[in-house]
Amino acid sequence: MISLPLRMPEIPVASLDPRHQKLVENARVALDRGTLDYVLEVTAQVLKMQPGCLPVRRLQRVAQLRQHRGSRSSGFMGRALSGLSTAPFMFGGGKKDPAKLLETAEGFLAKDPVSVPALKMLAEAAGGLGFPETVAFALDAIREIEPENKQNLLALGEAWLAAGKSTDALKIADDILKDRPTDADAQNLMRKASVAQTVTKHNWETKQSFRDKLRDEAQAVSLEQSAKVVTGDAMTQRLLDEALARVAKEPNNLNHYRSVSQAYKQMGNLEEALSWVRKAREQPVGKSDAALEKTESELATAVIEKHSKEAEAAVAAAPGDATALAKMAAAQKELADFKLAESKRYVERYPNDYPARFALGSLLLESGQTDAAIGQFQQAQKGPQVRVQSLVGLGRCFKAKRLFDLAVAQLTSAKNELSTMDDAKKDVIYELGACYELMGKPELAIEEFKVIYSEDIGFRDVADKINAFYSKS
Repeated sequence: MISLPLRMPEIPVASLDPRHQKLVENARVALDRGTLDYVLEVTAQVLKMQPGCLPVRRLQRVAQLRQHRGSRSSGFMGRALSGLSTAPFMFGGGKKDPAKLLETAEGFLAKDPVSVPALKMLAEAAGGLGFPETVAFALDAIREIEPENKQNLLALGEAWLAAGKSTDALKIADDILKDRPTDADAQNLMRKASVAQTVTKHNWETKQSFRDKLRDEAQAVSLEQSAKVVTGDAMTQRLLDEALARVAKEPNNLNHYRSVSQAYKQMGNLEEALSWVRKAREQPVGKSDAALEKTESELATAVIEKHSKEAEAAVAAAPGDATALAKMAAAQKELADFKLAESKRYVERYPNDYPARFALGSLLLESGQTDAAIGQFQQAQKGPQVRVQSLVGLGRCFKAKRLFDLAVAQLTSAKNELSTMDDAKKDVIYELGACYELMGKPELAIEEFKVIYSEDIGFRDVADKINAFYSKS
């Protein structure tokens, strides 16, 4: 898979020159007032200087569409640009000068904002410039014009993956599979997006500690629960009854099984939801359905997680109860074993899926199978999208085995490949400093901690480490 070139990163409005920020704000006011010519003039001016500012491009498109008065000029452009194809645009395909191509696309869109060929050209130019979200923006605009264009939908899904938005890619794959349950391309997109989402969930270097992981998970559950659209029990039951009737009438239609499963899930009956997904998987077309396979795995995990939480609640209610403690330990082990088994099964099926190998390595390390984790991380670093995370994983494995010199080598490589001083890089540097401490090299350790201290005094306990070092000195 060809990577997007990292040249001119997309930027938010807040990163623009203050003068340009003021112009954009004025343009937003002008849009509300209907002064479209001013909006188009300002956005064109800003984009000429900062073509990767997607909010400004969105503002420009809104103004263009409002100004559009049913022009039929797109007929000429459709013929002139009909040789373009959607698929390569995400990855900067083509040997053309992307900056020049972008200028050409913008010129066409200024005349006809609903020209699909011009939007394809914009996608290609954005890919060449390393603007993954702009690629997705252009392809999504095509989707609004041609919602049934499968090739564009697949390209849009790939663009969302390149932009790091696996949830959006999953939705695209799911939309295609609703109409084409056995579509191999959509199933492949679903599989890649699912793995990317797993990698995000297991993104170790963005977690500061085990306690942070638990806190983040609890917060995510709370947000999910608060965001649910509460549907009355009667309504949910009616939807369930209708779905069951459709299954009886069309037993080979997988979408009806999905509806039944979703209704049971909404009612909180995860066991029945899982049961109906498995019934769907028993159908001839369901055996190879990647979306159903993913749903089955997720629901099976959710059922075991539910049992684990129930066991934890029992312990909380009776802290000293030996039986409750034993049940909790067994439930937690069952959950860990199941996740690990599922991850192994997936990697066995798709051995060249490097993000999946990274996810498996993370689970193996969590379970204390350090040598097996090392093997997975070593393979996973062949994938550019998880190379740095895999280096960090290797560093933690070697640290766990007290092979500190090897850990330092891996963590140093990861540190050097991270250009932005964000929490991910701070976490790597902290691990590096901790390794030096364990090696009995406090001077080298403190140099690493000072790098973090100079950027973020509140990160973990670096302030305490710095103060302790200098007080000894």
